[in-house]
Amino acid sequence: MSTPATTPDHGTAPAVPGATTPRLRNGELRRMVAEQLAKDPNAALTAGAIARRLGKSSGAVGNALVTLEALGQARPVGTKPVSYRATDKTADAAKTVTVAPRTTTVPTTSAPTPPPAPTALVTRLVRRPNGQMYHPRKLSGLSDVTALRRLRAAGVSALMYGPPGTGKTSVVEAAFDDLITIQGDSDTVTDDFVGSYTQTPDGRYEFAYGPLVTAMREGRALFIDDATLIPPTVLAVVYPAMDGRRQIIIKSHRNEVVDAAPGFYVVAGHNPGVHGAVLTDALSSRFAAQIHVSTDYDLAVQLGIEPKAVRVARNLAARQDKGEIGWAPQLRELIAFNRIAAVLGTAAAAGNLVGIAPEEDREVVAETVRNVFGTNVAPLSLGPQF
Repeated sequence: MSTPATTPDHGTAPAVPGATTPRLRNGELRRMVAEQLAKDPNAALTAGAIARRLGKSSGAVGNALVTLEALGQARPVGTKPVSYRATDKTADAAKTVTVAPRTTTVPTTSAPTPPPAPTALVTRLVRRPNGQMYHPRKLSGLSDVTALRRLRAAGVSALMYGPPGTGKTSVVEAAFDDLITIQGDSDTVTDDFVGSYTQTPDGRYEFAYGPLVTAMREGRALFIDDATLIPPTVLAVVYPAMDGRRQIIIKSHRNEVVDAAPGFYVVAGHNPGVHGAVLTDALSSRFAAQIHVSTDYDLAVQLGIEPKAVRVARNLAARQDKGEIGWAPQLRELIAFNRIAAVLGTAAAAGNLVGIAPEEDREVVAETVRNVFGTNVAPLSLGPQF
């Protein structure tokens, strides 16, 4: 019995008796999929429909579509079944073979190439995928962006922990421009990592691989945000990919074995103190580097945040460190302060700081806001009719 040839896009080409199926260049299937979308930009195509046109595995085509979506070269338009349409970048993707990051040229060899060891110290602004600029911060004599890149090159997984809104996601996005993100919560299941079967228009079922498989096969960085909210039994699916085995078995898909390509890396986020967040010993042991992320209040000043709001945050953070309260405004809340002040005025923004504080800390927050702003403030609330 002959074994079907596996393409670098991780699909299986149909076996032809007496013939050898040529291997596609790395990224070539993705270009072919983009070409199909670009032919009719208004059409919504499923992985199965494209696979039949190309004579390729629908699973491999599904992987290619996920990558195209991450690069902004395809957009999902339906969920039952999953379908995609072209974007304004699809035509370019159909002309050349590219791989994340967008400016990287794909090598002509079929074997994945590990990323070069990062040696340059990154201290300048770094553009995140959403277009916002990230200001690197110091970490052990390096910039945080440089440190994370070097940890990846050394195969040392990192856990970023700290209060919500301190910039954990921002630094990870700045460090890795080939990032795939899984947003964790208590409802996250194993299928959200490895994939599941989806129904095609003709009533068949095909397996659509998940982000963990995509990251492993393409040698990309995987960010598990709010990892400690995910049930431990679910999160355990990632562990074999992180240790010396560097592989997983997809039990729901005929016990398929998936090996991690060079460059595959896992980084996670953890919000201590958030209800339901549990840092188990099994999870902690997988992340040798555990990095605390706190708000950089000096950066808040540089960003033009109202100085009085920054002073309130500093004062509350100091009391939080002493264990007197459990909450203090972080950079996210300070940025929101400026936006609210621009629309509703400074007094309203100050009142909102009180309103968003946990009830058990609200009295202390209100006192601090009153002392700094020199006026009584109250949470935003509706009044009588005009």
